[in-house]
Amino acid sequence: MRIALSQLTTGPDPDKNLRLVEEWTRRAADAGARVVVFPEATMACFGTPLAPLAEPLDGRWADGVREFARATGTVVVAGMFTPAPGGRVANTLLATGPGVEASYDKIHLYDAFGYRESDTVAAGSRTATVDVDGVRLGLATCYDVRFPELFRAQADAGAAAVLLSASWGAGPGKADQWELLVRARALDATVWLAAVGQADPGTPPGPAPTGIGHSRVVGPDGTVRHALGAAPELLVADLDTDEVAAVREKTSVLANRRPELWR
Repeated sequence: MRIALSQLTTGPDPDKNLRLVEEWTRRAADAGARVVVFPEATMACFGTPLAPLAEPLDGRWADGVREFARATGTVVVAGMFTPAPGGRVANTLLATGPGVEASYDKIHLYDAFGYRESDTVAAGSRTATVDVDGVRLGLATCYDVRFPELFRAQADAGAAAVLLSASWGAGPGKADQWELLVRARALDATVWLAAVGQADPGTPPGPAPTGIGHSRVVGPDGTVRHALGAAPELLVADLDTDEVAAVREKTSVLANRRPELWR
């Protein structure tokens, strides 16, 4: 399966960001990608008031993404914000395209490193996968990568790959943590891990996680197969899903688990 990771920088204007989604989706489709993955907060960057711009999954912004997916014959995964009770929003991944329509609300909220995502965002409560051309793909968002249980659950549900959209917070050691965590989640769930982040916006880092780039495609054996730097760039990669079964036969971490000991 050929996928594309769209490592871009979005701003506070959803309409301008939607035009970026169209541009990068067409570029990915021209490169033969079947799935195009955008970062968390593609609809609007963090540091923007979220509640006034949140839209439902049948709103104008999501419909625009659907139209680009239909026009290019691709499955597009993009981060947006949808309304939630109490004036908060959900940090939502929309996955849409021919034969695919799903969403995932981020389960693990980024209440860390001096930032409190839960002040404005409501946590999700369910995992999500999509099937594209007979391949099951899990969906995850940013801070989720620190919680291996989610990725193992997706592997148990039949996922051969997990698509991780992020807007990673900058700071000392954060780039090293990003690479370590992405590789670890691929290895301990024995899945392909396609992790796309917001590119580094080139401004001094503040408390809002606005991205550092360094998108990665990691094999089910934990090795980095493709890597980007900090700047905006499109990464196109082919995932050999047969490799998942071969790695699981050799590295039997899923089969050898003893979950009953930790309940």
